[in-house]
Amino acid sequence: MTFLRASARILAGTTFLALVILFIPLAFDVGGRDCGLTYSLSLAIFYFLLSTARLGIPSSKRWRGARILLGCVEVLQYIVVIPGLLIYALNKFSDDDDGGERSAVERLMGIEGTRSADRGDRTALDRFTIGPWDTFLTFSTPMFQLSEGFCSLLVIQAGGQISRWLVNRKKSDAWMITLLVMSGSIISSAVYFLWRITTFPEIGNLDATLIGVSVTCSIFLCAYGIRSGRGNPIESSLLFSYIVLCIYQIFTDYKPSTPPPTTIEKAEFPPFPPMIMTSYESLVSSLSAFLPSFLQQIGTFVISAYSTITPSVIISLAYRLFVFYASTRIIPAVRQSGGGRELHQEPSVRDREVMSRIAGFFGWYSPCILVAVYTHLLLQHFEVVGGNGLAAGWITGVPVGGHVWRWINIGATMLLYSFELLMGDEEGSESLTSHWKTD
Repeated sequence: MTFLRASARILAGTTFLALVILFIPLAFDVGGRDCGLTYSLSLAIFYFLLSTARLGIPSSKRWRGARILLGCVEVLQYIVVIPGLLIYALNKFSDDDDGGERSAVERLMGIEGTRSADRGDRTALDRFTIGPWDTFLTFSTPMFQLSEGFCSLLVIQAGGQISRWLVNRKKSDAWMITLLVMSGSIISSAVYFLWRITTFPEIGNLDATLIGVSVTCSIFLCAYGIRSGRGNPIESSLLFSYIVLCIYQIFTDYKPSTPPPTTIEKAEFPPFPPMIMTSYESLVSSLSAFLPSFLQQIGTFVISAYSTITPSVIISLAYRLFVFYASTRIIPAVRQSGGGRELHQEPSVRDREVMSRIAGFFGWYSPCILVAVYTHLLLQHFEVVGGNGLAAGWITGVPVGGHVWRWINIGATMLLYSFELLMGDEEGSESLTSHWKTD
């Protein structure tokens, strides 16, 4: 029964991620900026209400009917709510280039060339709904960037403590050699991507100076941590790789979705012998003749929809979700009195420890956080927030984009890590693994 429940949770989570990752950029691409903001806001409101209902409805017999109704809503969200909200947003904001003869579903099936221009004349309701949501996502760049750096540092230090525990568990030389090989592989991969950065044509003198200062400071911190005993090779290699990742994302993320057109020359020779190619073409034509037209339209729609997804945005989203989720496990485990909490224990809003309750709160409302983080990354990708001065800075009013806050995040992360090295002991902090068995 436990296996079936775990399998159902994994299937539900995978379905939710697939639909959200597919539909939000589709709303931006087909209906424009206001359409995407409306769809993401409606999703955030729906999952906020759903998470509140999950948390607030008790499991007693008196509330059995409400629990059954909530279960029905949880099942129907994948086939009714998420697609329905997308169709609503498209009907509201997609311009009808054909005089209004096609519906939103038909525009979805003919996704190419139907993206409408962003509307500047919002209604009063839109100004009270989309406006604050747009403002929040615009000014949340420093919050997301600095939170990513802080959570990444927590994960790096947790990895260093776990590696130290593995080596000291039985004084194992095998684990020491394995971890050294892993550290060398991580550093080698980071150096390769650092070399890739030097080949980018858009790097100027200021960018090259910032890259040099960041890499030099990170190497110095890594060497000092290993030499002083307050760090270890795994921790240092992870820190160096994170700095390189941030630099790499500065020059690869948030690029336009439409690459320059390239001419594809037909190969002189087919990839397989002519007999195999002829049989394959005959089989495909035979199957397409018997395949219903609506299945062909669905296949075309799925292929066109996935073409709107950018790998750099997905990688940034996956990394942020990983470090945020890992932090919700690491912080309660470190702050638990006596160090008796394991990493595999999920935080709950009913825990006695304050940080565990906060982490449990974030866990309950994680779908809303996912929608906000993904929408923010998409806005940066579509050059609405980052890079062009469209995101006004705090207090001074100086335009500050996502790239500037990535550089600030790099500096803040290394500064915080230097404080950790100066305040730590020579054996390294063991707050996470002090209660683990070593025999």
